[in-house]
Amino acid sequence: MDVLLIPGFWLDGDSWQPVTEALAAAGHRPHPLTLPGKAPGESAAGIGLRDHVDAVIAAMDALPQPLVLVGHSGGASIAWAAADARPAAVARVILVDALPFPAGGPINDELPVVGDAVPLPDWSVFEPEDLVDLDDELRARFTAMAVPEPARVATDPQQLHDDARFAVPMTIVACEFPAAMLHEAIASEAAWGAELRRLHALEIVELPTGHWPQLTRPAELASTVVAAVGAAPAASAL
Repeated sequence: MDVLLIPGFWLDGDSWQPVTEALAAAGHRPHPLTLPGKAPGESAAGIGLRDHVDAVIAAMDALPQPLVLVGHSGGASIAWAAADARPAAVARVILVDALPFPAGGPINDELPVVGDAVPLPDWSVFEPEDLVDLDDELRARFTAMAVPEPARVATDPQQLHDDARFAVPMTIVACEFPAAMLHEAIASEAAWGAELRRLHALEIVELPTGHWPQLTRPAELASTVVAAVGAAPAASAL
């Protein structure tokens, strides 16, 4: 199975290393993406959310289908928009500590912007739940690997058009919030659970840690993603 791995804010394709190694060992074909404006020497100027979505769609179109999309944090909205654009091409969407945001809103328009980008903020910007298990050593490692996020990726409104996306099976790897919270949002009709309520097939797998399990619980994240990918049907022969 071909698996496209979409990093969250401040991360590039290399951040998926524990997961890519586990997927390859399980016989899958991982494709970790470094999105526009985030490669060494690239400018963030003019890069918007749709540029990241279009980059994922282009990668999808070059691979056997169906395939699996994996998105961490802000990369979840990118994965969900790509699934909306190509629902028949996606066997499963896996969201790591993130939800499928509805159309019209930004991923996060409260982060501090510097010029055309959002650098990794001071740790005080994050909630305590985000930082669980992220000790001083891991914070230093994250800081060293962090890439400024193009500002418009964070602030542009999400665009969704095809209700066929709701037929794509979804796995949510719940790290800083328990599965019970998601089920409550679905049952209570909370606004942030709107997309979840319309899904035909939703699996929630708990992986208790902070917001960056690829740093704090890499082996467990890798196993969880491999298990979720294994539940997806094989790609069609070309």
